[in-house]
Amino acid sequence: MAEGMGDVVQEEKTLSIFSLLLKGGWVMIPLAILSLLAVYIFVERMLAIRKASDEDTHFMNNIRDFIHDGRVDSAKELCKRTDNPIARMIEKGISRLGRPLSDISTAIENVARLEVFKLEKTLATMATIAGAAPMLGFLGTVIGMIRAFHNMATGGANIEVNALAGGIYEAMVTTAAGLTIGIVAYVGYNILVSRVEKMVNKMEARSIEFLDVLHEPAK
Repeated sequence: MAEGMGDVVQEEKTLSIFSLLLKGGWVMIPLAILSLLAVYIFVERMLAIRKASDEDTHFMNNIRDFIHDGRVDSAKELCKRTDNPIARMIEKGISRLGRPLSDISTAIENVARLEVFKLEKTLATMATIAGAAPMLGFLGTVIGMIRAFHNMATGGANIEVNALAGGIYEAMVTTAAGLTIGIVAYVGYNILVSRVEKMVNKMEARSIEFLDVLHEPAK
C-alpha cells in the first residue's frame, strides 16, 4: 500500500514538473526550438567530422610509392577514391607537381583552409545558442516577474500569497530551461571545436609528410 502511494506521489511530481514547463510562457517555444537546433547541429557535425577523420593507414605510403614510381595519375586516382579532406589536399599538391615547392605548399594550404571552413560550418550557430539561450530564459523570467508584481499591485489586499509564489516560481522555469540549454550547447560546442582542432593537426601533419615525400630521392 505504501509503495503504491509512493508511485502516485512520484507520478504527481513528474506531472507537476511537466506542467511547469508548459506554464513557462511563450519564451519556452523559442527555447525548445534552440534546444532541438543544438542537438541537430551537434549530431550532424559529429558525423561529418568523424567521416572526414576516417583515413586509410596505407594512404600516404601508397602516395609515396606512386610518386617515386612516376605514377602521378595513379596517385590522383587514389586521392579521388579516398575523398576526404586530406586526400583533397594531397590531390591539389599532386596537380601542382613540377612547380616550385612554395607554390605547391600554398595550393595545399588554400585547400586546407576551405576544408576547415567546411568542418566548422554551423559551429558559430552552436556558440550563439550557448550564449542566447540563458539570456532568453532570463528574459522570460523578467517578464514573468513583472506580471507577478503587477498582479500584486492591482490585487491590493486581496492578493493571495500562494498565487503570487506560484507566479514567481513559474517565471523562474524559463531561466532554468535557458541555463540548461546553454550549458549543454556550450559543452557540445567545445567538443566539436576540439574534434575540428584534432582534424586540423592531422591535416597539417599529412601536408608536411607530403612535402617531405617530394624532397625524398626517387628509389
